[in-house]
Amino acid sequence: QVQLVESGGGLVQAGGSLRLSCAASGRDFSGYVMAWFRQGPGKEREFVARISASGSLYYGDSAKGRFTISRDNAKNTVYLQMNSLKVEDTAVYYCGVRALSRAEYDYWGQGTQVAVSS
Repeated sequence: QVQLVESGGGLVQAGGSLRLSCAASGRDFSGYVMAWFRQGPGKEREFVARISASGSLYYGDSAKGRFTISRDNAKNTVYLQMNSLKVEDTAVYYCGVRALSRAEYDYWGQGTQVAVSS
């Protein structure tokens, strides 16, 4: 059974940093695209960043220059290092995984809450 478990969320002051982790289990995801999305209060889910199996990176506008996505295939884990956090980064952060050939994400975690205070 495939399972994605996010961790690392919490409360941080504006300008601070957090590192999110998403551990995947149930199959080998080394050949899959792994990504982070977020959903703020009253907002739709928003793309944050993705990393391909080969390590290619792509960031949403809100993440560029402040967030870094990485992965450890040996651990089936994807990370999101978030620096210079802003109040508007407050959201539930979700990781998603999809096959390279697919446009839709096949698997999702339950989310981890990030709250940034001013």
